[in-house]
Amino acid sequence: MAQYAKLDIMKREQPGSQAAKAMRKEGNIPANFYYAGEENVNLAIDKKVFRKAIHSGHHIFEVDINGKTQYVMIKDIQYHPVSDEIIHIDLMRVRRDEKITISVPIVFEGTAKGVKEGGILTYNLSNLEIKCLPSDVPDKIVIDVTDFEMNHVMTVNEIVVGDKIEIITDEDLDVLAVIPPKEESLIPDIPTEEEMAEAEGAEEKVGEEEQAEEESVEEAKG
Repeated sequence: MAQYAKLDIMKREQPGSQAAKAMRKEGNIPANFYYAGEENVNLAIDKKVFRKAIHSGHHIFEVDINGKTQYVMIKDIQYHPVSDEIIHIDLMRVRRDEKITISVPIVFEGTAKGVKEGGILTYNLSNLEIKCLPSDVPDKIVIDVTDFEMNHVMTVNEIVVGDKIEIITDEDLDVLAVIPPKEESLIPDIPTEEEMAEAEGAEEKVGEEEQAEEESVEEAKG
């Protein structure tokens, strides 16, 4: 049986913006618990408890609501536009026998062969959207880049996650690429005044030589 992280919550008796504001001053975050077809439940979560939870690497949490154990995932987090503080959380109930769609982080390991040859490894995706049972949700998707050579491009359809997980992210999207180092700029350097003077002098000398040659030809014809 899968182990789920425990998330301590509190019942929020007074809804409304003023009550939520007072709650935040006390170090708590307003939250809603919901599930399709059921009435929403107003909750509050201690700020420190929640921050610890979201940095734990877990995606599914065990909560106690009205004396009954429920399993939830964090569906949405709202941030203050100026302070970037968390101001509201949406928790969605999940059933352990029903598949859920969830986003998990991608972690890259190793040093690519192409990088050792002077190439640059560029990352295009940091998360992968998957569908599976709550008990099968991985903490992360690990990709070993060690064997990737210069000019290698990896797409989503190359990621191996096992039979219990379905990848929802577009399979044609690029995950990463090993590209050659940037070529030197084709734009010529701006010449210095000294170099420009030398170039003008050379042009004048060539012009004088051409004129002398033309005069010599005219004299020979005459």
